[in-house]
Amino acid sequence: MFHLIKYNLAVKIRNFSMTFWPLFFPIILGTFFFFAFGNLDEADFQTVKTAVVKDSSSNPVFLYYLEQVENSGDLISVQEMSSQDALQALKDKKISGIYYAETSPSLTVSASGIPESILQSILESYESNMATLRTILKKHPLGLLDGLKQMSNTSDLISEISLGGRTIDGNVQFFYALIAMACLYGCFIGFGSAITLQANLSSLAARRCVTPTHKLHLVLSEQIASFLLGYFDVIVLLLYLRYVLHLDFQGQIGPMLLISLLGSLIGVSLGFFVGSLGKIKEGIKVGILLGVSMFSSFLSGLMNNRMKDIIEQKAPIINRLNPASLISDAFYCINVYDDSARYYRNLITLSIMSIILIGISFLMIRRERYDSI
Repeated sequence: MFHLIKYNLAVKIRNFSMTFWPLFFPIILGTFFFFAFGNLDEADFQTVKTAVVKDSSSNPVFLYYLEQVENSGDLISVQEMSSQDALQALKDKKISGIYYAETSPSLTVSASGIPESILQSILESYESNMATLRTILKKHPLGLLDGLKQMSNTSDLISEISLGGRTIDGNVQFFYALIAMACLYGCFIGFGSAITLQANLSSLAARRCVTPTHKLHLVLSEQIASFLLGYFDVIVLLLYLRYVLHLDFQGQIGPMLLISLLGSLIGVSLGFFVGSLGKIKEGIKVGILLGVSMFSSFLSGLMNNRMKDIIEQKAPIINRLNPASLISDAFYCINVYDDSARYYRNLITLSIMSIILIGISFLMIRRERYDSI
């Protein structure tokens, strides 16, 4: 058995397409992701320039609140302007919004983005705290200044914390989905293995079918060799993301390797299963694998980091059955949620799916009969 595994590994490594796509394509894509939005968090919280328009009836409490927010950090920079100048500056995109310091303050923006959202959050924070300020003013007037300083703390506007107590980076979902895609790309390795076991599809398979080696040994050696190669590819990607691109994966490396192991197994098993299907042409099988792997990755958040959440709200059963979503969610469990029960549930689901696919694949290959070889 060991000799067969070693031989199969050597054959697969010499196959350029089987080596390049599962190993280097995710690395290249991950590098593009990193340069595209790997440092967006720094850009997201650059100082937001805004204007404030005063008049004879300006709200002094709101003006003081803005002053405290501005002085508490680099979140916003406030300039006093006339209404006409402020509108022109907004049109020229020199500022992101205009605060009108009336009795009931208002905000005018011309776009929809992170700076505008920050300005809106500041206004909403002020409005939601006015009841508290009135209570302080009524019962403890001397504490009004301290109350204003406390409520002008902007940490809640720029920091998002998960239930597990770890900071959430909204872009990390892309990289978790990328790892899931790399795992599923092992399907092409498994597919190649299935082809080498069908005598009507390759000369190597024809020679194997006339050897005295038990078919179970042939299937297991191919499956193990494919899994080892696929798992190696995912480990290389994981180490590249963590130690070369320095992505902030907060979970321990052990649980992450376990996720990658089962993710690689489901990917190879999927390819082995599709490759074992009856009389479907090889090109159609490749198309099926490409479609399944990419569509699964899309649903897990590879192209849209909110996709998995949208599906969770509309059709959660898809996330429970989509292997890419299970893999990316398992990474979330150890890096963000700190939810061990959910983590192990995902791993068990992946294991069951892999066992079913491997079992069906073996039965299909075992039952193949040929008129001549």
